[in-house]
Amino acid sequence: MILIGQYDSPFVRRVAVALTLYGFDFEHRPWSVWSDVDKLATINPLRRVPTLVLDDGELLIESSAILDALDDMVGPERAMLPRSGPERRRGLRVCALSTGLADKAVSLFYEGVLRETPSEIWVDRCRAQIGDVFAALEADRALSPSTYWLGETIGHADIAAACALRFTQEAHPGLFDPARWPALAAHGGRCEALPAFQAIRQPLTVTMNNDA
Repeated sequence: MILIGQYDSPFVRRVAVALTLYGFDFEHRPWSVWSDVDKLATINPLRRVPTLVLDDGELLIESSAILDALDDMVGPERAMLPRSGPERRRGLRVCALSTGLADKAVSLFYEGVLRETPSEIWVDRCRAQIGDVFAALEADRALSPSTYWLGETIGHADIAAACALRFTQEAHPGLFDPARWPALAAHGGRCEALPAFQAIRQPLTVTMNNDA
């Protein structure tokens, strides 16, 4: 397998962490959607990351779709999201909130990087959305006394939330208040201490990391 994209992207990182936890062997190509866009275009017409190329050349794009395919490969006993029922829907909701948080954090970051005069309306909107998602994730995580979101085994919801939280904290220092959202802060710290998270990390750099 070949995983394309830089680990400062919360979307690329969540896929890489999952690949690592599953024990898949993969080659990492840290291509930028800016400086390596011509190379990326030859593989993915959307020119987005993460892009995962399977051993047989099949192309997978968009982090949630990639992870769904990986779950299918490892089978239901090892899949990191329940296959049906209320817990699956809860896990999907947490993933959607987390990836939405990451998307808004990326948008807010590049609003300041790419625009000489950022739009105050857009900045305020992104900040409001980010704050509301923090509150929603905090309330949901506080309902679970277990080690991880859906039990004692790490899953995609845990990874998505932790990766989104780390990116937001790095891109927008001071926006996340651990005292206000303690359950979410504890969750992020627990995940980041794991070997897979320690191995899959990269300081935030000024490159756009798009997901689909």
